[in-house]
Amino acid sequence: MAGRPGDGRDRAGDRAADRAGGRGPGDPDLPEVGVGPHPIPWPDDDRLDPQLLAEGDRRNVVDRYRYWSVEAIVADLDTRRHDFHVAIENWRHDLNIGTVVRNANAFGAAGVHIVGRRRWNRRGAMVTDRYVHVQHHATVGELAQRCRALDLVVVGIDNLGDDHPVGSRPLDDEPLPRRSLLLFGQEGAGLSAEAVGICDQVREIPMFGSTRSINAGVASGIAMHAWVRAHGP
Repeated sequence: MAGRPGDGRDRAGDRAADRAGGRGPGDPDLPEVGVGPHPIPWPDDDRLDPQLLAEGDRRNVVDRYRYWSVEAIVADLDTRRHDFHVAIENWRHDLNIGTVVRNANAFGAAGVHIVGRRRWNRRGAMVTDRYVHVQHHATVGELAQRCRALDLVVVGIDNLGDDHPVGSRPLDDEPLPRRSLLLFGQEGAGLSAEAVGICDQVREIPMFGSTRSINAGVASGIAMHAWVRAHGP
């Protein structure tokens, strides 16, 4: 099911959450981010939020978007999002989902797809879910249907190992497909068998230490950056 940025969210609560990100937690000596109230007279610009103009804008947004309303920011982002989507399985309320959403915002993903449980822990997203298009799919099959409708190549990101019947190849073997969905699994378990089954290809992130895997939050940032390096501005 499709969703708009910020669906079902309390706007006042979101502003409070944004402001909470403006100062280092527990350290009042750290400077606040953002800007204070805008001097009078205010600019004549429909994109600007009167409350932010009056109270100041302490949100964790780039300077271009100071005082802009959430709706105006989303509309502007919609004109220049990239061609890739990201998806993550959510069968056990994985805490990595918030980080995946935050990375999707940072790298300009066209959309984020949550597969499995509808509820997810938004804390790690740091309110960035307000600026991305998040969709929910109850099953992997529903996700596969959506990918077909959007003409997306499904790329699983997981280290499947040499003994896996499908196997995986290095992320940097060749550029990721331009119109692709990067699919991530759960912490520990990785991609489910059903998720692997809908993948057109599976890529792994080469590692050089003792650990066999990294969490989905970290992996998503690496994979999205690889896509942007290949296709982005």
